[in-house]
Amino acid sequence: MSHDQLWAAWRADYVSTVIEDGQPDEGCVLCALAADHETVEVVHRRERVVAVLNRYPYVNGHLMVMPVRHVATLDELDDDESAELWAEVEQAVEAITTAYEPGGVNVGINMGPAAGAGIPGHLHVHALPRWRGDTNFMTTVGGVRVIPEGPEATSARVRDAWPTGVRSWGSGAPR
Repeated sequence: MSHDQLWAAWRADYVSTVIEDGQPDEGCVLCALAADHETVEVVHRRERVVAVLNRYPYVNGHLMVMPVRHVATLDELDDDESAELWAEVEQAVEAITTAYEPGGVNVGINMGPAAGAGIPGHLHVHALPRWRGDTNFMTTVGGVRVIPEGPEATSARVRDAWPTGVRSWGSGAPR
């Protein structure tokens, strides 16, 4: 079976980025999201990392957890960033599980264009709920995804489900 191509030129600004030694990149949408304290997409923030809604989700509750600092790979993270990143990923999974009660959760990183990174210059970890059969005929036949919940509702749902408390993860960041 062959797939038709869907041209999405409007995404060019979203996926273009330049790596500049860990400094915020004015053209990087993830740097812009990390710096924005008012956007609905930010569901949780720590000192060094932030959890945001994916603007192009596969399913409701699709989050991305990323360092605030503009880095492209795991080995560019310092120890505190790494500890906060993985603690935040764990919390994102807990929030997704609480909010959506999925059959499973995908957690993954695509580092570099060959690995499928849409924004290869800014490291981010995807965390998304999954259910058996959640890919339907619209994805297969129509090449589109139907997301029945809007970003405002998703953001509120995940924020309300975000775990609280303290856990010792290297930096002792609040949970």
